[in-house]
Amino acid sequence: MIKEGVIIGNRYEIMGRIGTGGMADVYKAVDRVLNRYVAVKILKREFREDENFVKKFRSEARAAAGLTHPNIVNVYDVAEDRGLYYIVMELVEGITLKDYIQKKGQLSPKEVIGIMMQVCSGIETAHDNRIVHRDIKPQNIIISKEGKVKVTDFGIAKATSSNTISTNAMGSVHYTSPEQARGGFSDEKSDIYSLGITMYEMVTGRLPFDGDSTVTIALKHLQEDMIPPSEFVPDMPYSLEQIILKCTQKSADRRYIDVAQLSRDLRRSAQDPDGDFVRISPLKSASGTVIITAEELERIQSGGKYDPEYDEYDDYDDEDEKPVKKVVKEEKTDIDPKMTKIMKILTIVVAVIFALILLFIIGYATDIIKFGPGISQSEAKNIVPDLVGKSEEEAEAACAEAGLKMKVVKRKDSLEQEEGYVYGQKTQEGTALPEGAVVQVEVSSGKLIEIPDLSEMDYIDARDELIDLGFSKKKIKIKEETHDEIAEGKVTRTEPKEEKIVRKDSEVTIYVSSGLEMVKVPDLYGKTKEEAEQALTEAGLVGSVTEEESDLETGTVIRQDVDADDKVPKGSSIKYVIAKAKKQVKIPTDLVGKNMDEVQKKLKDKNLEAEIVYKSFPGYEYGVVVEVEGEGTEVSEGSSVKVYVSNWRDESQEGGGTGNGATTGTNTGGNGGTTRQ
Repeated sequence: MIKEGVIIGNRYEIMGRIGTGGMADVYKAVDRVLNRYVAVKILKREFREDENFVKKFRSEARAAAGLTHPNIVNVYDVAEDRGLYYIVMELVEGITLKDYIQKKGQLSPKEVIGIMMQVCSGIETAHDNRIVHRDIKPQNIIISKEGKVKVTDFGIAKATSSNTISTNAMGSVHYTSPEQARGGFSDEKSDIYSLGITMYEMVTGRLPFDGDSTVTIALKHLQEDMIPPSEFVPDMPYSLEQIILKCTQKSADRRYIDVAQLSRDLRRSAQDPDGDFVRISPLKSASGTVIITAEELERIQSGGKYDPEYDEYDDYDDEDEKPVKKVVKEEKTDIDPKMTKIMKILTIVVAVIFALILLFIIGYATDIIKFGPGISQSEAKNIVPDLVGKSEEEAEAACAEAGLKMKVVKRKDSLEQEEGYVYGQKTQEGTALPEGAVVQVEVSSGKLIEIPDLSEMDYIDARDELIDLGFSKKKIKIKEETHDEIAEGKVTRTEPKEEKIVRKDSEVTIYVSSGLEMVKVPDLYGKTKEEAEQALTEAGLVGSVTEEESDLETGTVIRQDVDADDKVPKGSSIKYVIAKAKKQVKIPTDLVGKNMDEVQKKLKDKNLEAEIVYKSFPGYEYGVVVEVEGEGTEVSEGSSVKVYVSNWRDESQEGGGTGNGATTGTNTGGNGGTTRQ
């Protein structure tokens, strides 16, 4: 255990241990460079000399460091100092999902969906980056004090492109998938299984499989059917139960294809709780139980090495809708010149001959324009088909079927068509051409998409809209930024900006509001008004000043309504008070010789307080004011004025005492207070 106060990496000051895991301890620390709290994960002593463990530890850092998402704990730094291997991470103040389940017993369907939507969003980003978490469980899901859900501890994550396969089912056995329990290959669908087990525990408050040993629990994952969660929660929504059952199918190919599909069904379940929209593929055999051989059982019990076969899953891509073919009927025009029945005169015959010659000339010119030089309408027998929307191969085949040839005369990006599809044809459909004539077409070299306005949308909905438009989810990045007006979790802007036309394979970044920027309140005490305003402006705050009479230095801050170093939203108003001098009054000079009550009244009229001091003044009558301290001088309103009053009595005439009637002891009051000496 690292002692409090130790500084590692010349930067991170350890404040205390806040957690421990199988391989590492987690400490709260202060980043002395950036002046912020962080979590530092340090490899345990017993593993530091073990090369394999150090390799796994560094692998965790590499896997997590490349992930940036609002629902994933950020990794800031990875290093080694004096034999200590450590990772510096975002410090998330909150509670683990495991503790939250234990505290509440069962979570409501609304809570389950709300939490899992955020978890899925983070896990989906990891999967898009070829990272499989492999240890999803409630202990690795943190709910911050602000309600944001974050996935942490990619301790046994691996890049799916790697050829290295673990020889052990390393994830916590209660949440491990059957293929992990077998010691076989695990992929994104293994994480989906663990998400299903986590949801089961959230909604029922219990685990579906338990036992006295890890082997017993692993065998249950492989061989036993799960008790449906509705057995424990009769009123749970039908759709949510079906989602959990689909996630936890023993056969990986019966689970969700990816986390994006799981997210969509969760969102639909929130809108239609009892809907029957979850589809689970039928079993390929009569039983869903996974049968394991004696050799496999021995391997699970011994944890021995296993050479698994790789499972292959086809990528799922929705086919684009094909455009409806537009059929245009060819218009035919018959020319039937009128003939006069009786040609009476030669002039009429000449006119008719002239008209026929003119019609021949016009018809020949039309053939040249429509069919090309040297081709007459009688020779044009082949009709050009509609090629727009067809792939290049389909268009070429359609032309060949029509007895024509096709030539691509232009390739460029298109708003309407995908790459390799015809977006325009220079030879219009329906045109009649001779056998073997060439049809000129234009083919798309890539789909163009206009960036929509996503501002103030939920960032998950915004991402789904981009996917529906044709962007690859792997090219969609999500980043956080503070914003003074847009609520947390809502889209602030995109890059490229809205209305920008880009290729469908372009990268798009969605910026999400993390809420108002929080700033520290400066210490204003003792500053002048100008100094206070400058300090507040530099901190991004606004001052609201009032004045108050005070004995403190005039013109300086004596009080502020928010303590120094407290954090408030940027732009907040901070109230503070400036000292001003009290009003000056003169101490009366006609008080000596008067009785005490009269003197107190005169001082009170001047807004002064009398501090009465009784003292023996031989020869002065008892209760008469003998001396006033500072008479005739100016003092602040509310000040105390010492007034000396005689307490001398002629005891010889009263028949008692031995001295001058002097009294010892002191009594002091406030307004009209007395002091006896």
